[in-house]
Amino acid sequence: MRKHIFNAGPCKLSDPLLKNTSEAILDLDGIGQSILEVSHRSKEFQAVMDETIDLMKEVLSIPEGYSVLFLGGGASMQFAMIPYNFLKSKAFYLNTGTWSAKAIKEAKLWGELVEVSSEDKNFTYIPKGYDVPKDVDYVHITTNNTIRGTEIFEDYDFGGLPLIADMSSDFLSRPVDVSKYAMIYGGAQKNLGPAGVTFVIIRDDLLEKVVADRKIPTMLQYKTHMDKDSMFNTPPVVPVFAAMKTLEWYKDNGGVDAMYKTNLEKASLLYEEIDRNKLFVPNVKDEADRSIMNVTFVMDENYKELESDFLAYATERGMIGIKGHRSVGGFRASIYNAMPLSGVQALVDVMKSFETQN
Repeated sequence: MRKHIFNAGPCKLSDPLLKNTSEAILDLDGIGQSILEVSHRSKEFQAVMDETIDLMKEVLSIPEGYSVLFLGGGASMQFAMIPYNFLKSKAFYLNTGTWSAKAIKEAKLWGELVEVSSEDKNFTYIPKGYDVPKDVDYVHITTNNTIRGTEIFEDYDFGGLPLIADMSSDFLSRPVDVSKYAMIYGGAQKNLGPAGVTFVIIRDDLLEKVVADRKIPTMLQYKTHMDKDSMFNTPPVVPVFAAMKTLEWYKDNGGVDAMYKTNLEKASLLYEEIDRNKLFVPNVKDEADRSIMNVTFVMDENYKELESDFLAYATERGMIGIKGHRSVGGFRASIYNAMPLSGVQALVDVMKSFETQN
């Protein structure tokens, strides 16, 4: 029986993606070669890359003047590439958790940072009402906090300053006005496909802001990859193919709007149970800041001794990956796009039955 997979990433993937990719690994479209074996210079893979880029633009309604790239190195490589290319003197970083903190660490190598943080309350809220200096080179945000369970739902406008967003864990989960961003990036291993490829959506005129007098290695220049349509070196062909199949699945099932509607239902169902159930307490108190991708919660202090019992109880009933991050403890249910409403209902039923027994 298929498990209910709540891993934070790599995470649950859609059944069509698994089926189509496994078939392509044996034989890509009947050409007598596996997707693992085709040359990235072949017309067969060029068609895959072109279709993946076209689907990304269509599904996200990406306007003219943007390039879509598929790169290696993960979002963590982007933490370094972004300041290496664009941080001339000063940048603004919104620090909302572990991953934004890692991006900040890299950016400090290249210039001065202005930082606003929610660390004072263990990253359990999204800062509001702060000012951004007008002289920064860019603004960087991380839209979803996988570890603490907060999320930014607004497409910010900082008066024309270039806005760069790490959307690794909520990409394609809700509608986004891409025109508000100079760059969106993230690892694929949540809502786009298996680990191994990084997506970058970059406004073409952002290249005008590259630090001219800094020597940047060829592979770390965005222009290198834009000029070669992500084909400067061998791309991760299987993850790109899988991303194409994921985007096809979204297109065939109502697009991002439909995903968002279902994601709201799933998150509402789970948060309602956490708020109702006397055994559990949500990590994020403000409902407006609660992530609809990563739902984090802990045992109520009166029932703390039941934490390991609940984890074992849920695991025995097919719930995989609900243990909270080691830095937080408790529990985390990652309910990305491929997680059906029935999977969330199964977790809620387990929570209810455990409460009844205890």
